[in-house]
Amino acid sequence: MPKLKTKSSAKRRFSVTSSGKVKANYANKRHMLQNKDKQMKRHARGTRLLCAADARIVLRNFLPYSRKRKKNVNTTARQEAS
Repeated sequence: MPKLKTKSSAKRRFSVTSSGKVKANYANKRHMLQNKDKQMKRHARGTRLLCAADARIVLRNFLPYSRKRKKNVNTTARQEAS
């Protein structure tokens, strides 16, 4: 099976934490800021975590190699036994 390509736009917009959650920037803070409320601009600072449903879509479709790997329970049990 061929390798999957990561979407270049998603690479720049999203980052994945070590626990597997997806971080994204807030919207509405690029231009025409003089027309926007101070509170809106203040709340749009920093990053936010995507909800589970959106994170699943981003990881599955746009960032195929950024998903956190699940540990295989059977493999770890065999290693401890030997």
